[in-house]
Amino acid sequence: MINLSTNYMGLTLRNPIIAGSSGLTNSAESLKELEANGIGAVVLKSLFEEQIKMEIDKNMSENHFHSHAEMDDYLAYFEKKHIVENYLKLIKDAKAELTIPVIASVNCISDSEWIDFAKDIENAGADALELNIFNIPGDPNLEDSEIEQTYFNIIKKVKAVVKIPVAVKIGYYFTNIVRFARKLSNSNIDALVLFNRSNNPDINLSTLEMTTASPYTSKEQLGMSLRWTGLCSKHVNCSLAATTGIHNGEAVIKQILSGADAVQIASVLYLKSPAIVKEMLSDIENWMKEKDYKSIAEFKGKVAGKSENNQFFERVQFIKYFSNHQ
Repeated sequence: MINLSTNYMGLTLRNPIIAGSSGLTNSAESLKELEANGIGAVVLKSLFEEQIKMEIDKNMSENHFHSHAEMDDYLAYFEKKHIVENYLKLIKDAKAELTIPVIASVNCISDSEWIDFAKDIENAGADALELNIFNIPGDPNLEDSEIEQTYFNIIKKVKAVVKIPVAVKIGYYFTNIVRFARKLSNSNIDALVLFNRSNNPDINLSTLEMTTASPYTSKEQLGMSLRWTGLCSKHVNCSLAATTGIHNGEAVIKQILSGADAVQIASVLYLKSPAIVKEMLSDIENWMKEKDYKSIAEFKGKVAGKSENNQFFERVQFIKYFSNHQ
């Protein structure tokens, strides 16, 4: 009997495939479809801290009749309450309809006022909270230590107000990802997700304007997260989830072999359909039968970078490939 279950930040998942935060995790109907097709857990579409601020600013600019500070405070409260209530309703609806874990998500860049809503998210019934800390270091005046400290400030404040598991999703713009991943894992978080994705820029040569390239990943992009999953997995003290470029069952297997407890998918759900999850699970089961594995735990981390000297490990792989490549 094949056992696909896995433990992810203290949650028991029926399999390691999680629907990552996207427009496909923004309604009870689409969430039920994902569950029916075998998904192991869902991360709800993110609540952006900018959404709250933008709504407040928009409301203030459209209501020129008021000039009293108390009115400003009331309108700011109303806008925040409206947005948050919609999100809390999504959590409650999801928990009422699903049997799989429901993970809320906040896309954030600071430890500002949005922190107050973390407790409301917990009270609404979310099984866990994912902090998608989205920070591209483009300010030449900021020191590396200042950028990193922002992450720890957010984590500390959120962990102070919630008891549910907290995952942190990060990008790869760090001087030493393995070191930073280890520091994050020691900051009382329950899981680390590698990696969030920034907007892919492009340039329209006709209009000479900056545009956006395809928002979807391709299976050729698997290598980025696969490399760092393997290098980080032996050094973090929390659960590890991998994302980006995971478009089939083989990619899921590779990430687990590299040390991931779970994976997150989104692009493939758009490019194909939620039915792809069944196909991916079937591929995993067939491979496990072929290799005589009965559970995910039997092969998790089996091919992770085992050398304590990660640079040496990477260098060896580089030499092995390019010295023989014609």
